[in-house]
Amino acid sequence: MSQNRRNYRQNERQEERGAYRGGNQREYVYGNTVRKANPFQDWEQAPVKKPHNEVRKNRDKARHMNAGYVMFLAAALCAAAFILVNYIQLQSELTTLTKIVADKESSLNSMRLSNDEDYNRIMSGIDLEEIKRVAIGELGMTYAGEGQIIEYENEQGDYMRKVTQSGK
Repeated sequence: MSQNRRNYRQNERQEERGAYRGGNQREYVYGNTVRKANPFQDWEQAPVKKPHNEVRKNRDKARHMNAGYVMFLAAALCAAAFILVNYIQLQSELTTLTKIVADKESSLNSMRLSNDEDYNRIMSGIDLEEIKRVAIGELGMTYAGEGQIIEYENEQGDYMRKVTQSGK
């Protein structure tokens, strides 16, 4: 009896070890595929249910397109095409206007540069001392005296208008 108990315990331990090693070690499969007599016996197949008549009718209606739906899709397609064509035209116009603005800015910069060069050339050609000598010596101009300078206070803005009376 003790022999039976010992064998029973050994068999139990071997089964536990087999579970840890990956399952049943009694069968050895040769080749690269596992062969089963009936591979679908483990799976239970659910019975195929027939859908209710209303459900079937709704599904049939959803599969078919009627004339109203086709017209709606055609109108939506035309609207989308119209919007996309206008968008592309606006993008093209924007690109063209951006190029025109860039050309105008470069033209403005070249004109400013030319204007500054002409101004500097003219200013360097003027001799202020010669103008002062001609004005005082030949034309008889003099500097203003104390009684000739009138000062105004401007409280309203950035410029002043002097109004003279014609009677004085």
